[in-house]
Amino acid sequence: MKAQAMTPVEQVHQALRGIECHDDPGLLRSKSKDFHWYSPVLSALLQDKTADLLVIPKDVEELRRVASACARFRVNVTLRGGGTGNYGQCVPMARGVIIETLKLNAVTVHSGCATVQTGCIIEKLELAARAQGQEILMFPSTLTDATMGGFIAGGFGGVGSIRHGVLKDPGNVTRIQVMTLEATPRLVELHGADIQKVHHAFGTNGIITEMDVKLVPAEDWRHVIALFDSYEATLRFGEAAMTPGLPLRLLTSVERGFAPYYTALGDYFSEDKDAVFALCAAASLGDFERLVAQHGGRVVLAMTDAEIAAAHLLPAYECAYNHTTLMALKKDRAWTYMQLAFPQPFQVAQAMALVAEFGHEILWHHEFSLAYGSYSVFAIPLVSFFDAERLTEIKDRIEALGVGVFDAHVITIEDGGMKTIDSAQIDFKRIADPHGLMNPGKTRGWTPDMVQP
Repeated sequence: MKAQAMTPVEQVHQALRGIECHDDPGLLRSKSKDFHWYSPVLSALLQDKTADLLVIPKDVEELRRVASACARFRVNVTLRGGGTGNYGQCVPMARGVIIETLKLNAVTVHSGCATVQTGCIIEKLELAARAQGQEILMFPSTLTDATMGGFIAGGFGGVGSIRHGVLKDPGNVTRIQVMTLEATPRLVELHGADIQKVHHAFGTNGIITEMDVKLVPAEDWRHVIALFDSYEATLRFGEAAMTPGLPLRLLTSVERGFAPYYTALGDYFSEDKDAVFALCAAASLGDFERLVAQHGGRVVLAMTDAEIAAAHLLPAYECAYNHTTLMALKKDRAWTYMQLAFPQPFQVAQAMALVAEFGHEILWHHEFSLAYGSYSVFAIPLVSFFDAERLTEIKDRIEALGVGVFDAHVITIEDGGMKTIDSAQIDFKRIADPHGLMNPGKTRGWTPDMVQP
């Protein structure tokens, strides 16, 4: 009887002897998911998507073997870091191989910068930098779980953006090294503006292996909660606090409707007050408190990292960004979220008009940030989910009122925040992924006719 020919995935598996591989169905289902379940729309779309093989290389040379095998046998590749993305970036749309990067986690700290491998958990980088009197510029609220490669591939900004801008701002990331997905993989170095060829590309056009990121002298930060009698007061305070003279690492307003989901904070965030969460330099805490008082609020908590941990309280950054969504969904899965960008200069009246129009259908939360050299305000509100049609109606209405929406309920880069095909990223994909194997289905800019045989 003639032996059955091996499938391409089986050929890859055989070629990777000596490298950690897993084909257990339960593990594959787990590793084929990220936090896309924040969106009921994406949950329905991606629920049945799984990979055929999980590969965990321990170093760059093993990664090179994996890339080569997948290219030679034309097997699709999806990259996975900590799995904290919200848009299904590490969900394999067309099966194939998941490459988990967590063992590629080396960090080297220099004066003013760090060289870090793609799978390094961001908290590890922050601790390494602080051990030498420095700190990273920004991080997502998932500091303890997210990887640097995942942050670069899918992130925009985060905690620290109020001071240092967003990832795309010049000088924040100075070098990215990329491995190509070819039979003989190459390492390509991108510097300066060229890093935008792979930044926020959802892992569609090259395997990020390491990067150089800027560091700054470490500050002595305090986790701060200030309470106000109205949400409008929190926004007016945030507007006034966006100034270079007040050193902040985080500035977030959260309306009182979130309080039931933050029960761990107790009376520090009660249901009869709206809140501001911040990270403020210790030396400027007095200035912060005076500004709070001028806007009718009061500071109810100001603690160090150690004090927050000892009191078993949430750090300020876990009360901000998309952690607000996570905290709510842990208790009530009827919510989803949206991502908004307000026009510059920020108008409190415009924000409050949205608060008034949508009532209890939306719970509001705003992030104050620098982006592209100017102070900006973003929002990641909770939205009561009825159905996809109503979600689209809300999005269309918000856009009609002049506020930008980064759609969190779609799978492609272009349909989310980018709104247009980035030709530079597609041109780089022709070089780094000529067979179109990486994260297929995540970019509309790549079409079947572009695939090289």
